Amino acid sequence: MDMHRYSQETEALAQSMMRIALDRLRMDAPLDGPVDAQELGRRAGQTITPSGLGGEQALRVWTDVLAPATMSVDHPRYLAFIPGAPTEVATLFDLVLSVSSLYGGSWLESSGAVYAENQALRWIADLVGMPAAAGGCFVQGGTVGNLSALVAARYGMRERLGAALPPRLRAAVTDQTHSSVVYALRDVMDVDPLFVQVDERGRMTGPALREALVREGADGVFAAVATSGTTNLGVVDDLAGIAEVCREYGLWFHVDGAYGGAALAAPSVRHLFTGIEHADSFIVDPHKWLFGPFDCCALVYRDPEVARRAHTQHAGYLDAINDAGEWNPSDYGVHLSRRARGLPFWFSLAMHGSDSYRDAIESTLQVARRGADEIRSRPYLELLVEPDLTVLTFKRVGWTAEDYAAWTQRLLDQGYAFVTPTTHNGEPCTRFAIINPRTTVSDLTGILATMS
Repeated sequence: MDMHRYSQETEALAQSMMRIALDRLRMDAPLDGPVDAQELGRRAGQTITPSGLGGEQALRVWTDVLAPATMSVDHPRYLAFIPGAPTEVATLFDLVLSVSSLYGGSWLESSGAVYAENQALRWIADLVGMPAAAGGCFVQGGTVGNLSALVAARYGMRERLGAALPPRLRAAVTDQTHSSVVYALRDVMDVDPLFVQVDERGRMTGPALREALVREGADGVFAAVATSGTTNLGVVDDLAGIAEVCREYGLWFHVDGAYGGAALAAPSVRHLFTGIEHADSFIVDPHKWLFGPFDCCALVYRDPEVARRAHTQHAGYLDAINDAGEWNPSDYGVHLSRRARGLPFWFSLAMHGSDSYRDAIESTLQVARRGADEIRSRPYLELLVEPDLTVLTFKRVGWTAEDYAAWTQRLLDQGYAFVTPTTHNGEPCTRFAIINPRTTVSDLTGILATMS
């Protein structure tokens, strides 16, 4: 069989796949859930064989066995971690992207795709308040986005200090900073995190950052990482205060908005982000609250030239790209080969318009506010943090960690909801992460009723 020849079998398989895709778009998302490896082995059998299963059989294994063992993060009662909620058109355009065989790393090979992605990045940069020269690229996710920004920040310090560079470098974070940032610093970049004490709401503030720099010394500190929407509590750091301290000490100001940065489009909470306009770099994940499919992170730099110098790779076979003087997305992150992963988000934004995005984000904020009211109204529950955005962290009075774990499993076994335990100030609790416009107040009250 010629694997690269379009045949009648390929045509039939394509029709079957399109029917599955369209059915998935029409239906309510199934929650589904995990299956242990032994049971999956019994149901699916050996899928990789010398002669192959054939298209229809391989597709049947996926639809009947493997897909139901894979959760749908766009289910309206998937409220664990940070869900996803791609628009139908973003998902459809992802199909177009997949069959187009695009390499999205260079302007030479993908100028049309890069132009479209840059339009979407410009919209994000304008929300942040960055200057006209700002720019960047789409990367795999927040982990890669944060790492790429911090590599550029470190490079900028090396350029400035040269031989005077301290032997050990540090970056300011808190215990609420996303785990990927500390991992990137400590285990990938060999940089020490400088932990700043958070306030009673779990925020990094400008005064606390200054106090940490005075106490620990600012030598070798090249960046401060603020968060606009922490993963566990959903709060926004004191961006204006942090920006002021960064200017005072000459630090790179990076803002991780992987989850909450989308709320920049919502007028009702825009005041929470005052000071973000001073950021040197910023990330937001469209696969979260900007309704794109996995995986996609927008990374924007105030001065992309610093990032280009930090990330451009050099080799003889790359001269045709590097010497062209055009915008190459491969120059702005820790990648070379790259999918044009920003295109589905661009298409959805271009089709629906930014006003529709504003309204969808505002609608989820309203659901979260009403959800907080529902928690406050129940004497057996306690809202632990007043929400800035759409993460509701609360506890069931009297429950232990084992009670939360058993409750989570019951909801999942029933196929009703996926809500996981967490901790706050060392105590077990749980949280709702609400970013899906299809999630209703009734969904939340139904889950809360199971805790009575």
